Amino acid sequence: MIQIIAGRKGTGKTKRLIDLTNTTAREAVHDVIFLDDNNRYMYDVDHKVRFINADDYQIRTTDMFLGFVCGILSSNYDLGTVFIDAFLKLCRLDLDQTEPVIRLLAALGAKQNVDFVLSVSADPEELPDFMKQYLI
Repeated sequence: MIQIIAGRKGTGKTKRLIDLTNTTAREAVHDVIFLDDNNRYMYDVDHKVRFINADDYQIRTTDMFLGFVCGILSSNYDLGTVFIDAFLKLCRLDLDQTEPVIRLLAALGAKQNVDFVLSVSADPEELPDFMKQYLI
């Protein structure tokens, strides 16, 4: 399953994502990962959550991002939810180029029984139609 939290910069997307991450971690029977582009929120996320700073892994292209996510999925069979902050930055894509990536994450999530929750820096009204079904 894919869920998207969308909003312009400064609208509270990351706070909402962190709150959802911490709630999930407290209630989950599976592992939870929080993927971000820096360490700024590392101490805001519950200690049970595996916090990953993607910048530490030199992700420079969309293919590298997808390979990184696949590596995370393949290395942990107990994984249940992956929270991704700054999705567009990590993917190195513009909003109108994200459909193949979202579709692949949805397929991977369905096959591996993993949920993805993404924060997207864009006005919800400006999201492409295929993304609107995932808005929370």
